[in-house]
Parts: sequence; structure tokens; C-alpha cells
Amino acid sequence: MDFSPRVDFTGSFTILLALTVSCLLFFIFSSKKKFRGLPPGPPPLPFVGNMLQVDVKELIKSLRELSKTYGPMYTFHLGSRPCVVLSGYQVLKEALIDKAEEFSGRGDFPAVQMWSKGNGIVYGTGECWRQLRRFAITTFKNFGMGKRSIEERIKEEAQFLTEEFRKTQGEPFDPTFFLSCAGSNIICTLVFGSRFEYTDQKFLALLDLINSNWKLMSSTWGQLLFTFPEIMKHIPGPHRQIYKNYLKLAAFVGERLEMNRRTLDANNPRDFIDCFLIKMQQEKNNPKSYFNEVTMSKTTVNLFFAGTETVSSTLKYGLRILLRHPEVEEKLHKEIDQVIGVNRSPCMEDRSKMPYTDAVVHEIQRFADIVPMGVPHTVTQDIEFRGYTLPKGLNIIPLLCTSQFDPTQFKNPNAFDPTHFLDENGRFKKKDAFMAFSAGKRVCLGEGLALMELFLFLTTILQNFRLKPLVAPQDIDISPESTGLGSIPRPYQFCLLPR
Repeated sequence: MDFSPRVDFTGSFTILLALTVSCLLFFIFSSKKKFRGLPPGPPPLPFVGNMLQVDVKELIKSLRELSKTYGPMYTFHLGSRPCVVLSGYQVLKEALIDKAEEFSGRGDFPAVQMWSKGNGIVYGTGECWRQLRRFAITTFKNFGMGKRSIEERIKEEAQFLTEEFRKTQGEPFDPTFFLSCAGSNIICTLVFGSRFEYTDQKFLALLDLINSNWKLMSSTWGQLLFTFPEIMKHIPGPHRQIYKNYLKLAAFVGERLEMNRRTLDANNPRDFIDCFLIKMQQEKNNPKSYFNEVTMSKTTVNLFFAGTETVSSTLKYGLRILLRHPEVEEKLHKEIDQVIGVNRSPCMEDRSKMPYTDAVVHEIQRFADIVPMGVPHTVTQDIEFRGYTLPKGLNIIPLLCTSQFDPTQFKNPNAFDPTHFLDENGRFKKKDAFMAFSAGKRVCLGEGLALMELFLFLTTILQNFRLKPLVAPQDIDISPESTGLGSIPRPYQFCLLPR
């Protein structure tokens, strides 16, 4: 006779199942109670939320379409996560500008946060983010007012870019590589203290990592990771490369950190890393300091990534738009010839005398819409907004593109039209609905730098060359190749003819 104890697996499984279901129901009930004051939206399904009601490949477009049904502010479930989508200039202004502090939290962005873990200047939150942002703004301002200003660095890089373009000798080529090198070198001089040659293999490898991540985060795989992070991080696929690429970028930053540490002169900082090392030394006895090597790595990679891809993508898109609109290029040539001529390089003082060029630069940014969704926000405290109760920590998706294409703000929003930024007398006119750099507390700290790069690079190129398309202008497609985190411009070739 067997007297060994028997385990009742059936009973244990029943108890475990009951506990699981109870916990799930409690979670669902608690979530509904917490989020019951949210604006209406499409009814979600368990676990998948509203994802079966949209095209994952065209998530931004789908979210814009839903606003036609549910209005400028509605609730959308990314999987099990409720988010509030903001659509249109008016509601974006009320949230990001009028209630800037309440909407200043950083929302979920799994593709980056798996690596950054909420640290750094772009994806950080709270007091850490505030201190890092203040420090970065002050540091960049100081370098801009130094012996060798940021403007001089951009003008110098524009000449390097022009020389590379001359080497094409009027033959067809793809400008992506050259524009990426030029745009990245500006942020490199600020962060690392030096530029790189366009043939530097390590530099080229870094650019490849950034370009790869930009495309991956804007792909269908990237959208799935954004929606179902807890599931997708266990599923094999190209999205897994995003995290690996960030580790490689961080390794390079680590190498530069050690180089700077060995040659640091606290009385003569050369770049952002030097300034950060000095700040770390000043706060070494403060146990609550946010200035440490981990934070520096995350912040430096953030700056390097953002400063490289957005400007180069905008320029690449802008040149393609000008190929499609030769009449705009002709007007730019005329203004450049009148104000600058051929005997000197463009400078920022010229901008105030070149309203049409200024308008074209802004219209390129508006139309290209490089970052259509911005980066998600969160509500920093429980608030009442437009008659709804938004709890602390709620994810907010600000569709910045809907401000830039708002028909109440732009007379012809779906067309490329520089007159959107000109008044009746042909003078440059600012538009509050222009949100290419986001708005409010989270506005891009590199806005001034990016505008300077776009103006100087574009005017220098057009001062020296005419653009020649390989097909008839009316056959050039200026819609993006794909849209996710960013709007990816289509690959193309063209010719540059010396003027």
C-alpha cells in the first residue's frame, strides 16, 4: 500500500486560475476606475486595445482619421495602455503651451527606453530632466558665444560639404551620405570637440547605426514595439537591433569620455563632454547629484542621435521638394544673388534680408514633417482639461503633424507653399501652428541650432549649384517612403550643376 502524500494538481490549478482571473479582473476594474474620466474614443478589445482598428504600417495616418470621428481629443488604447490623442493646433496649444507644466512629463517610448531606462535629456523626467536640460542649454550657449562660434563651425562645414558635392562633377548621385556627414559633424564639434572626415570609418559606422535605428523605429516592426513592448521584446525580429545599436553608440561615447578625461583642462573646456566631466567633479560629494557617467552617456547619445538625423533628413527632403518645384529654386537663386552674391559665404545676418529663403526653410520643415508625432508626453499631475479628468502618468500622444497641416492655420496645408510664412508684403511671418520642434516645456533645445544649419547649408548649396532632376519635375513623388517615429524621405538621385 502506497502511503506517500499525493498532490492534488487539479485543485492547485483551479486555485491558481481563480487567483489569476481575480487579479486580472481587479486590474481591469482598477484601471477603468482610474481612467473613467477620459474622453471617448473607439471601444478597445482586451489586451490588443484599438490596434485592430488601425493600420500599424500607417499608425499616424490612422490616428488622424480617428480624430475625424472622435474629435480633437480622444482616448486610444495602445494594447492595454490608454492614451489620449491630441489633434489640431488649438488643443495642442492649450495642452503643450497653455498648460505646459502639466503636460511636460515624458511618455512611453519603448524602442529607446529599453536602453535609456528613463535617463538622459530627451527621455528623462522630473528634476533629473530639468537639471540636464538647463545644463545643456547653458553649455551650448557658452560655446556659441566663444572665440569660435557655432555659426563659424556651420559655415566651415558647409564649405566641406560643397567640396564633396563638386567631386560628383555633375553626375547623378544620392545626397544622403554627404548630408548625414555634414549634419552630424555640427553636433560632433559641440559634443566631442572635433569634426570627422567623411572617410573616417568609425564615423561612418556611427552614422550607419543612427540611420538604421531611425528607419527601424519608423518601420512596422518599430510600431509593433511601440504598441506591445512587453511582448515584442521577447519576439525575434529586426526591432531587436535597436537596443544593440544603442549599446554600440554608448560604447563609442564611453571611448570619447575616457579620451577627454585623460586630457581634461578644467579651465579650458573643449566640448560638452568636458563640461559634463567638470560638473561631475564639482558635485562628486553630492549623493543626490544627477551628473554621473551613466547620465552623461545617455544624454550624449541623445544629443548625437537627434542632432544627426533630423537635420540631414530635413535637408534631404528639402532638396527633393526643390527638384519637384523648380520655380521655388529659381526664386531662391534670385534672392541669394541679390543679398549674398558670389564673393562671400552666406551668414546668419543675411537671413533677415532674405524673407523668401526663410519662408522656404520653414515650409520645408512643415511639409516634410520629419517627426509627425513628436515624442509621447505624460500628465505630471491629476488635472481637469477640456471637461475631462486626466490622471497623473497618463500617456499623451501629441500629433504635431495635425498642427502643421491644420486647415484653419494654413490656407493650403497639403501643398508645398512658401507663402504660408509670408505676409501680404512679402515679409517673413511666424506661425504659431508651426510645431516642427514641438512646443512648450519639451520644445527641442536644438531649435536655434537646427534653423541655423538648415539656412546656412541650403543657401551655400544653392549659391554654388543648380539642381538637375533625372525625371520631369511633375513625376517626382514628394510623399514620404514611410511614416512612424519619423517621416522617412524616399531615396533618390539628382545632379548638381555648378553655377
